[in-house]
Amino acid sequence: MLLDNAQVLGEHHDPATREVRFNARLLAFCPVLGLHPACLRAVSGADQRQEPAPAKAGDERGVKYVKRNALAGHSFDSWAAMEAHLGRWMREVADLRRHGTTEEAPRTRFDRDEAAALRPLNGRPPFQQVRELVRVGGSECTIELDTNSYSVPWRLIGQLVVVVASGGRVAIRHDGVQVAAHAGVAGRRQRVIEPAHYHGTPDLARLAQLPEASEAVPPPALLAVGGLRAGDRGRLMTVPDHATLTAWLAGCG
Repeated sequence: MLLDNAQVLGEHHDPATREVRFNARLLAFCPVLGLHPACLRAVSGADQRQEPAPAKAGDERGVKYVKRNALAGHSFDSWAAMEAHLGRWMREVADLRRHGTTEEAPRTRFDRDEAAALRPLNGRPPFQQVRELVRVGGSECTIELDTNSYSVPWRLIGQLVVVVASGGRVAIRHDGVQVAAHAGVAGRRQRVIEPAHYHGTPDLARLAQLPEASEAVPPPALLAVGGLRAGDRGRLMTVPDHATLTAWLAGCG
C-alpha cells in the first residue's frame, strides 16, 4: 500500500537514507487486510530532473482533476444528485480515459492486473481500535471522555490516570492497575457512576446514591436534575427510568 509522506502516518522519515518508521497504529492495522505500507518519496528540484521516479506530486492532482473535469460547469439540486453524477462520471469517463502515466485506461489495468488480486473481506474480524488517553481525576470523582463522565475511586481526585476505550468499554488504570471499568455511552454529557467509588466521601455521598447507567434498558433516560450542590445544578444524569430518579430525589431530602 503506497502512502503519502504524511507526518500523521510516520514517526520518522530520513530523506538521506529514505528510511521510514510508521506509527504503531498503522502497523497494527495493515496486517488485518494483508497490506504492507510503503511511503512515497518527496522528490523535487534537481533530484526530480535527475530521477523522475514515482514521487509525492503525482498523488496530489486528484482533487484538481475531479474539480476541473467532473464538477466544473455543473450544478446539483442535492448532495445525492452530485454523488450520482460523480458515480456515472467515474464509470463512463474517468475509468475509460487513457492515463497519462500508465498509458492505458484505468479500467483496462484493473480488469487485467488488479481484479484477481482483490481479497474478500467476509469473515475478517474488524480492526479493533483502541484509544488510550491520560486524564486527571476530577473533583467529583470522575474523568471526562468525549464529554461524558465516568467515575473513579475518590482517592484518585487530582491524580493522573490512563483511560483505555475499546469495544464499547472504558477501562481506567492508575500506576498500571485497573481501578475502574464502565460500559461506554454513546450520547453526550452523561454520567456513568459506580457507587463504590464514593465510599468514605461524605461531601459526595449524594452523587454516590445515583445508580450508574443501566445496560438492560437502552437507551437510558436523560434527565436534568438539581438539588445537589450549586455547581451540579443543571447537569445531565444517566438513570434507567423516572421511578429510579424519583426514589433518589426523595432520599436526598
